[in-house]
Amino acid sequence: MSTDQIAPEREHEHARPRPSAAPPGRILPRLVGRAPAPAPGTVLHSASGATAVMLALVAIGAALHEPVLIPPLAASAAIVHSVPGLPLAQPRSVIAGHLLCAAVGYAGLGAFGSSPWVAAVAAGLSLAVMTLARTPHSPACATAVVIVLRTPDPRTFVPLLAGAALLVVLAGCALSRARRTGTRYPQYWW
Repeated sequence: MSTDQIAPEREHEHARPRPSAAPPGRILPRLVGRAPAPAPGTVLHSASGATAVMLALVAIGAALHEPVLIPPLAASAAIVHSVPGLPLAQPRSVIAGHLLCAAVGYAGLGAFGSSPWVAAVAAGLSLAVMTLARTPHSPACATAVVIVLRTPDPRTFVPLLAGAALLVVLAGCALSRARRTGTRYPQYWW
């Protein structure tokens, strides 16, 4: 008997058995995961609050003919309305985080110009600055990226950014008061 005839048998002996297909009723639980399901009221409250504040930012931007809704603010609204108890959702982190990261973005833009490389470094430095300032707010890192890549005029962008971040916080406060149960927002202001 040649080794050519033996090798296929050895491969077959050590091959792992193929997993059987999961029954249709077991696929959905695997996709959903083990995280606890949110209450329907919580989902409605979070989604409607975040959507309302983003629509307000769009309306303000349309009235001023300036883009006010930028991706980092949409992420901030989602965090404030979905996980209001986290440190990164608190007013100090939201407002100061965006303003500190804007400063880092403009510093990088002024020193090195607009490029994806500068944007990446600005995002990393923004994280360090926020951590040192005790204002953790991960969406604000993207504010530095937006500034470096889009080069907005700081005379209009920074006041709009501050006002928009404040609006996100105030909307979170108002909707938290309207909610009867759940985590109150904010846990602390400064």
